Amino acid sequence: MGKILCFIYEEMVDFEMTLACHLLNREIVCIAYEKQVIKSKSGIWYYPMATVKDALDFTDVEALIIPGGFNDEQRPELTELIQNLNNKSILLAAICAGTQYLARAGVLQGRMYTTVLTKEKLRKVFPMALDDPFPRESYINKNVVKDQNIVTALGNAFVDFAVEILDYFKLFKEEKEKQDMSNHYKCLISFSPSVNALKDNSSDIAKLES
Repeated sequence: MGKILCFIYEEMVDFEMTLACHLLNREIVCIAYEKQVIKSKSGIWYYPMATVKDALDFTDVEALIIPGGFNDEQRPELTELIQNLNNKSILLAAICAGTQYLARAGVLQGRMYTTVLTKEKLRKVFPMALDDPFPRESYINKNVVKDQNIVTALGNAFVDFAVEILDYFKLFKEEKEKQDMSNHYKCLISFSPSVNALKDNSSDIAKLES
């Protein structure tokens, strides 16, 4: 199994990505522009294992996850990383305002996607932004959208975001199992996961349910 990259930055909304990271049962590598402590919106501190520039040389990446947060600094190395991964059809998953990074990298062109950043909200949150980077003609008003190797979601849809990422890796045996997991983490049903992704974590899940 390869690396799951998580791009972290100041004031990121970390809860939007942590469920997905927990369920994937893969190597998680946090990356940032600099190797220095990052404070999330929750107040939890993170330390990146590598820089975004370092990640450009990784050869075993399976996905890039970008959480939300109203920080619009996009350096050339992040754009390059996003474009390189997209060219290889590697999963790009962004939630809430994290979708802005995919938009600025140009990978949403011709792809269906969702975002919290409507034109009005974009102007309000980022008043200094001169251009709208989103291709509005392919915007879909849904909680989560998967189009080929790109998954996008609204911030409050972090459960469905995590489930769609698992589904991308074909970790559900059937659609009902996928829906049951989503409902379980929304406290709608009790769920005993048989999904392949959780086989090593099933005892932990059982403890939580008991």
